[in-house]
Amino acid sequence: MREVSVNEAGLRIGEGHPGAKLTDYEIEQIRILREEEGMTYGQLAAKFEQSKGTIAKICRYERRGQTPSKWKTIEN
Repeated sequence: MREVSVNEAGLRIGEGHPGAKLTDYEIEQIRILREEEGMTYGQLAAKFEQSKGTIAKICRYERRGQTPSKWKTIEN
């Protein structure tokens, strides 16, 4: 059993989503490296082994931009 974050509709978000390929920590690091260190989408894409489009959407908060409204327990 583990706890995952969910949005207002009760749907899993963040690293708890079954399709997530990056952890919440990695998402935070991507945004810090872009905003504070000025790394390009290409550099971030190579570092995290993702496409430039995915990195761009993460940095623009189009992906993984939801805030958890509550937590729920699921079975592994």
